[in-house]
Amino acid sequence: MAKVCDITKRGSMNGGRYSNRTRATQFNPCGKIRRYPNLQKKRIYVPELKKTFVLTVSARGLRTIEKNGAFSALRTAGIIK
Repeated sequence: MAKVCDITKRGSMNGGRYSNRTRATQFNPCGKIRRYPNLQKKRIYVPELKKTFVLTVSARGLRTIEKNGAFSALRTAGIIK
């Protein structure tokens, strides 16, 4: 299963750590790190369809569902036709 939000389609991204000792030099001994979104598995009920959907949603995706409503958010994400 891919670590991607069903609503916002956000996935992992590459980041880097930077130590204070080497801030002015080009050498960076800390290396790269992969950062993942805050994903949770949630059951979301859509009253217009009287159905429940199980989604892997990020915290930002949950806020989007709260703001726009479940039916509208799922429709823009392409989960509901």
